[in-house]
Amino acid sequence: MPSNIEETVHQMGRQARTASYRLAQLSTEQKNEILRAMAASIRAKSAKLIEANALDLQAGQEKGLSKAMLDRLKLDQTRIEAMAAGIDQVATLPDPVGQVLDTWDRPNGIQIEQVRVPIGTIGIIYESRPNVTADAAVLCFKTGNATILRGGSEAIHSNRAIAEALQTGGANAGLPDHAVQLIPFTDRESVAALAGMDQWLDLIIPRGGKGLIEAVVSMARMPVIKHYDGICHLFADKDADQEMAVALTVNSKTHKPGVCNALETLLVHQSIAADFLPKVAAALLEKGVELRGCSRTLEILPDLVPAVEEDWDTEYLDLILSAKVVDSLEQAVAHINHHGSHHTDVIVTANQATAEAFMRSVDSACVFHNVSTRFNDGGEFGFGAEIGISTDKLHARGPMGLRELTSYQYRVRGNGQVKS
Repeated sequence: MPSNIEETVHQMGRQARTASYRLAQLSTEQKNEILRAMAASIRAKSAKLIEANALDLQAGQEKGLSKAMLDRLKLDQTRIEAMAAGIDQVATLPDPVGQVLDTWDRPNGIQIEQVRVPIGTIGIIYESRPNVTADAAVLCFKTGNATILRGGSEAIHSNRAIAEALQTGGANAGLPDHAVQLIPFTDRESVAALAGMDQWLDLIIPRGGKGLIEAVVSMARMPVIKHYDGICHLFADKDADQEMAVALTVNSKTHKPGVCNALETLLVHQSIAADFLPKVAAALLEKGVELRGCSRTLEILPDLVPAVEEDWDTEYLDLILSAKVVDSLEQAVAHINHHGSHHTDVIVTANQATAEAFMRSVDSACVFHNVSTRFNDGGEFGFGAEIGISTDKLHARGPMGLRELTSYQYRVRGNGQVKS
């Protein structure tokens, strides 16, 4: 017999499917009005959100969560206003739903259109940050998708309060029932139930650590959009502007080291290694970075920590950077394609032909020329907001904005044509 948790999640799935059909009928103007009402509700209920968040912070302290984790968990007036402002911003973004991607006429008079449509129902499984509840819900809603949210136990009280504010505010402006639902408990069984109900869920997006993502992928009976790691590389080519390469390395590593688009491995062409490595090492040391070097790097900088094989496959998410000297562009590309996570990889070079060869050869979602890895971000790409970053190759790759939360449909019009 199914458990109460499984029954509850499946009931939410049925409700989401019904809501998705109603969402598809909303105009852009109606959706934007609902979004603005959601933002107003978040602001109006800020005291309740802070009160609920205090329960999560107290529980987190009792569990011994780190200061960094507690900071990610915390809501205050500034963060609540940022959450509401983010919802208002989504209301200003272009609506991809209904966009005609292509149109053509057939010789028999049939007219064919390819049109963007909502995916339908989307499950989001995430950890820690309560603002994801609002971000995920409103991005999916803007694109006409019904959403089932399953947050982590650390933020359960905050997530419930945010979801209730979104639902209440949205309902007053015409939000269809069950368009945004939050699974009210954090038992692991709820993840399995969500991942298994492919009759109700069209897509699932896990946001969190590698363990969570691997667990969801192993259980999911529907498509999963995800990335496991952010093992990002910067290759300083023989024709690199060394001052630029130092600045990009430091920014990519130290601007925010605990995120998926932070730099983890530096590759240096052997012809500039003796000159470049001391410069970049000094700049990184000033920022508190521990540099781990291959044997050829240690010949130039003998005081570094020796890199071991595991370093090339490690997402540090910390002020640690591995460095390797390579003989050629081809060797750099081979290292990236073997050890990388297909997330973000950069070449620094003044040689345009070399840059183009690198960008054609590296098998990653984002390949950059003379740009910090930190620019792999929906906001920086001009999407306005993102639901996450995908390293998959089908449907969505790289930063996922509103367009990536849509599919397409062929609409065929005629005047009685029959197949002969």
